[in-house]
Amino acid sequence: MRDAVRRFLDHLALDRGASPHTLRAYARDLGDLLAYLDATRADGEAPAPETVDTETLEGWVASMHGRGLARSTIGRRLSAARSLFAWLVREGRLAASPAADIRHPRRDERLPDRLDVEDVTALIEAAGDGTPLGLRNRALLELLYGSGLRVAELVGLDLDDVQFSDRTLRVLGKGGRERIVPFGRRAASALRAYLEAFADLRARTGCEALLLNARGRRLSDRSVRRILDRAVERAALVRGVHPHLLRHSFATHLLESGMDLRAIQELLGHARLATTQRYTKVSLERLLEIYDRTHPRA
Repeated sequence: MRDAVRRFLDHLALDRGASPHTLRAYARDLGDLLAYLDATRADGEAPAPETVDTETLEGWVASMHGRGLARSTIGRRLSAARSLFAWLVREGRLAASPAADIRHPRRDERLPDRLDVEDVTALIEAAGDGTPLGLRNRALLELLYGSGLRVAELVGLDLDDVQFSDRTLRVLGKGGRERIVPFGRRAASALRAYLEAFADLRARTGCEALLLNARGRRLSDRSVRRILDRAVERAALVRGVHPHLLRHSFATHLLESGMDLRAIQELLGHARLATTQRYTKVSLERLLEIYDRTHPRA
């Protein structure tokens, strides 16, 4: 089992380009699972992945509740385990994931004004299961968050709107305003995997839309919302997460990292800067912190 976890972390680092922060989080969360498996074995050795069943994982979840861990922590650790076992299925090591049917603990019912980076990561991980539809779902969430798109803009994209050479999208926004927005390496990797998986279906239908449904037609905005709802359920995030929240999180994460507000305005496609200021809802304290860190005369 330890070897499987090591290889999974290598996969995240080498194939998925996971950041050191993400790798440490996965290692910590899966380390808790390994410790539990060690403690429940008479010989003190963690079992092989093939011997870990749903009942064992339910016992692990119960042990975390017994230790008084927050529901958000339990949900995050279970999401890490779900990703591990889904990867083992894709690798052909397991026939099915023992974590697939375990319900995540629900977070406190409060509507967030943005998602943390860790929550976004969990959401994207929960959306993709290695199937063609899972690869598509991962790609669309990577784009929603990675480029700050509106849902209508996302589903309106065609294949020729994507430039992999410089990782940019040509987006038609509100009022017919066109803008160019970048997308990251992880989104590019997810897009390539999805496009390869859907190549045969696209060839049969000839649809030029970037995102296709299972019938090879353009994906609808309603379908995007259903995909997001399912990912929220699997990632154990609070109810009320909607596609626009990913756009909001995109903007606030950039602003909190010090990006110029006018640059964010261009990325979001806002006609007026005042719209961007209201949209991000960043506290005065946070703005002052950014000012103190970046202004040469602060």
